[in-house]
Amino acid sequence: MKTVRCLGMDVHAATIAAAVAEPDGTVRALGTVPNTPEALRKLVQKLGGPSGLQACYEAGPCGYAVYWQLTALGVACTVVAPTLIPQKAGDRVKTDRRDAEKLARGLRAGELTAVWVPDAAQEALRDLVRARLAAKRDQGRHRHRLAKFLLRHGRRPPSGMRAWTQRHLEWVQRQPFAELAQQAVLADHLHEVQRAGERIAHLERAIRDALAQARPAVREMVAALAALRGIALLSAVTIVAEVGPLSRFKTPRQLMAYAGIVSREHSSGSRVWRGAITKTGNAHLRRVVIEAAWAYRHRPAVTATIRRRQAGLSPEVTAIAWKAQQRLHARHRHLLGRGKSAPKVITAMGRELLGFIWAIGVAVEGQAAG
Repeated sequence: MKTVRCLGMDVHAATIAAAVAEPDGTVRALGTVPNTPEALRKLVQKLGGPSGLQACYEAGPCGYAVYWQLTALGVACTVVAPTLIPQKAGDRVKTDRRDAEKLARGLRAGELTAVWVPDAAQEALRDLVRARLAAKRDQGRHRHRLAKFLLRHGRRPPSGMRAWTQRHLEWVQRQPFAELAQQAVLADHLHEVQRAGERIAHLERAIRDALAQARPAVREMVAALAALRGIALLSAVTIVAEVGPLSRFKTPRQLMAYAGIVSREHSSGSRVWRGAITKTGNAHLRRVVIEAAWAYRHRPAVTATIRRRQAGLSPEVTAIAWKAQQRLHARHRHLLGRGKSAPKVITAMGRELLGFIWAIGVAVEGQAAG
């Protein structure tokens, strides 16, 4: 690092505040430049070109555009985890200039933690998966509004009718209202529910199309993860899109920490305190594995659906999937027997499920490398 100049950038939508740590350790501000490719190119030239230059900025809403622009110029760039940047306890002044200087100083000292940056194809798949999740949440909101509107007017579906089936929607359409205004409200709510369903179906078709055109390694990983109980196509695609190469984690515990599903801890001397999970990692990954963990309440069994998903997979992958069923079901019974609440039990099972996901990922990536 003696001959390397470290560039720290505080990136915003329209501007970038920059500072550089010189080889002798001096840190100086470079001012604010527009957040455009041309302005970045001029900044790199001002600093003597990409040779001997390292850059960094915090991960945030601006995504990885700056990273891709700098790497295209030949600059070694790092995207930094914001919550892991060292903070001085007495520092109460925060400006863009000071943030850029702190990043430059931290990069030079090796105190910053980098995040994994996906390539363009991986980022596109992640955007598609998250768009489908947003559509599901919107569908839930529209359904809730329609259900509460009917409830306010004493309209309850017949006993035994499952909500949001085709039969249920037909029953909703037949509900008469004397006032035209209320009939208009019903029609609007019903239209939004139906449109949300069409939107989700469209996005799920797009996910399947994108998977069909993805790299063979991505398709193999999705197929292997779908061998696990509780993880079908969409869940497997979500895991691959959010995590990327699973072998980048040296141990399964690192993957568990990445999902924010490990316990908080505050220990000092002989006193050890552990609390709820940290929830400081990837929330999308955490949601998928905890939802999948509910499937392991049932006795281990290779159903026709699972057998179909496991067709053509290696014996190593199917063996890991079967071991997961046995281990997690036994864990479920054991923890419930100790009086643990169901949410805590499922969370613990989700954490262990990540260990089996890691094992399958490492096995598949090892087979591809071999």
